[in-house]
Amino acid sequence: MSSESRLKLGVNIDHVATLRQARYAPMLRSPNAEPNVLAAANEVEANGADSITVHLRLDRRHIQDCDVFELRENIRTALNLEMGNTQEILDIALKVKPDFVCIVPENRREVTTEGGLNVRNADTSLKRNIETLQDCGIKVSLFVDPEVAQVRAAAKTGAEMIELHTGAFANASPDGGKSELKKIIEAAEVGNGEGLQINAGHGITVSNLPTLLQTPYLAELNIGHHIVSRSLFIGLGQAVREMRTLMDSYPYPVS
Repeated sequence: MSSESRLKLGVNIDHVATLRQARYAPMLRSPNAEPNVLAAANEVEANGADSITVHLRLDRRHIQDCDVFELRENIRTALNLEMGNTQEILDIALKVKPDFVCIVPENRREVTTEGGLNVRNADTSLKRNIETLQDCGIKVSLFVDPEVAQVRAAAKTGAEMIELHTGAFANASPDGGKSELKKIIEAAEVGNGEGLQINAGHGITVSNLPTLLQTPYLAELNIGHHIVSRSLFIGLGQAVREMRTLMDSYPYPVS
């Protein structure tokens, strides 16, 4: 299967930086600072990743500004920058010029992103910042819950892509997972009808991925915490390869 026709894998390496920050937050330039974020990116690229995802948060709890610039200069695949809809991070994105930006909600008290953007009730800055990024040649995705109203609202902003938040599906019981999968499938169908590229991410594992692959019209999955966690036991390269192998069984055409 060629890389052009397969379901693409974006690997989020935030939690490589989480481990580094646990000890080396005040001294990133120390020769002992590890693990190295760029080395992790190179390893996942070498084992089948199609893009590298990092979230530059306002509180800088894991990825730092210098990481984003270093990745932009040195990775071989595409760079996907997750960011809140804030002027501070927008200014950095315009300097870095990642291939894609995924705009996500951000709450300093959250452990991780807890839900999708409320695009329906977003203020005018969202559409304005999307246009600013696009004028700089950066494609934009919006991270949304699998709700038809939010998908339709995302399409009206002019963003090229949505990333469906799969956290509720991933955390549901088997019975609840069926109803959550139904929502994801409906949202993907509506988004495709609106002309959006359909990506998905959050909480995806080797256990729940086969069920998620029942969703049509997917173009890319963004997976991070599970791959980094699996790497403790089987290595980072192998964790990427096993996810890539499962994704290659996707039964629908990928545009």
